[in-house]
Amino acid sequence: MLFLGLTLGLIGKVLLGVSVILVHGKITKEKRIDGIVLMEMRREQFLAFLGVLLMIVGYALEISHFGFI
Repeated sequence: MLFLGLTLGLIGKVLLGVSVILVHGKITKEKRIDGIVLMEMRREQFLAFLGVLLMIVGYALEISHFGFI
């Protein structure tokens, strides 16, 4: 049960992170937004990508700690 809970939690978090990355990507391609906002959106997109990566690494550490792999 713990493994299933950890896995489903990770899937939900990653889906949320990926949707943020995709939305930020579409907004940065919009030409009617000024440069300062675009720079901030790119920074947020990078941080969201880093967050997803850290969630996946954390998940791997958790399942190895609990002996699932």
